[in-house]
Amino acid sequence: MADISYSNGNGVHGKGFVLNGYRKSCWYEEEIEENLRWSFSLNSILHTGATPYQDIALLDTKPFGKALVIDGKLQSAETDEFIYHESLVHPALLHHPNPRTIFIMGGGEGSTAREILRHNTVEMVVMCDIDEEVVEFCKSYLIVNRDAFCDPRLELIINDARAELESREECYDVIIGDLADPIEGGPCYKLYTKSFYEFTVKPRLNQGGLFVTQAGPAGIFSHTEVFSCIYNTLRQVFKHVVPYSAHVPSFADTWGWVMASDTPFALSADELDLRMKQRMKGENRYLDGKTFSSASTLSKAVRNTLDNETHVYTEGTARFIYGHGSAHRNTHE
Repeated sequence: MADISYSNGNGVHGKGFVLNGYRKSCWYEEEIEENLRWSFSLNSILHTGATPYQDIALLDTKPFGKALVIDGKLQSAETDEFIYHESLVHPALLHHPNPRTIFIMGGGEGSTAREILRHNTVEMVVMCDIDEEVVEFCKSYLIVNRDAFCDPRLELIINDARAELESREECYDVIIGDLADPIEGGPCYKLYTKSFYEFTVKPRLNQGGLFVTQAGPAGIFSHTEVFSCIYNTLRQVFKHVVPYSAHVPSFADTWGWVMASDTPFALSADELDLRMKQRMKGENRYLDGKTFSSASTLSKAVRNTLDNETHVYTEGTARFIYGHGSAHRNTHE
C-alpha cells in the first residue's frame, strides 16, 4: 500500500491510498485564501479540460454530488445549487410587474435559464455565454437542465456578453449577471465595472427594468473582497440597489447578490409569496417571501462596510477574489 498524491491543474488535488491497484479515496481541494483550504472527498473525476478561456472540471463528490469547477473555483454543486440559482433569479423576476424578456450574461450550465423558465410570464430568454465548450459539456452531463436547453423560449448565444448587448437593439425587462467571479486573469471582471453597468446594461433595460448580479463571497470576513464594491458601484448607476446573501454549503461561505433598478423595490413578503403562486411552476426549495426578507437583512458588520464603501469598480481599479484565472497563469508560465 502506498500514499500517492496528484494535481491536474484544475484545482483538483488528490491524495489517497492504493491497494491492489484500487484507489480507496481522493479529494478535491480548493485554496480559498492563502492560509485556508477547503476539501472534500470524491467518488470520481468525470471530466477535466481547458478551453481558450478557462480550465474546467466536472467532479462527482461525496458530500455535494456533481460539481462544476472553473479555474479552480467551485461554481455549483448538485445538492445545493438551488440555493444560489433561486436567489439569483426569483427576487428580480418577482419584483418586476410582468417580466417577459430576460437576458442572461453567462449562465452556461443552464440552471439560471431553468429557474427563469419556471415563470409563466416569460416569453423569451437570451443566454449569452462566452465559452461554448463549457455550455456543451454542461448540456451533456447536467441532466437536471436538459429541459431548459430544449425550451423553445431559450435562445443560446455564444459570445462575449458585453459585445452581444452592445450589438442588440432590443431591450429587456430583466438582465441577470450569472458570471464567474472576478478573478485576476479570468474572462469576466470587466463585466462588473461602472462603465459596463452605466453604458451597456442600463441602456438595454426596458422602462421599469431590473438588473441583478451574483456578487461574490458575502461572509463576515469575505464581503470586503468584491461584494461591497460591486454594491457601491451599482449605487453610482441605479437609484435603488438591494444587496442580499445566503449561505451556500458547497461554497464554504455566505454568498452575495445585488439587485438594482430605477424603480423602488416595494413588495412585502406576503406579496412575494402571492406572485410565486400566481406566476411560477412548482415550489421553490429555498426562497420564499420571508427568506428574501431575511436574506436582504444583512449583519451589522456587513451593513457598516456597505454604508462606508467608497471604492468604485473600474477596469483600472478592479478588485479580485483570491485566485487566478487560466489566462493569468498562461502569461506567467
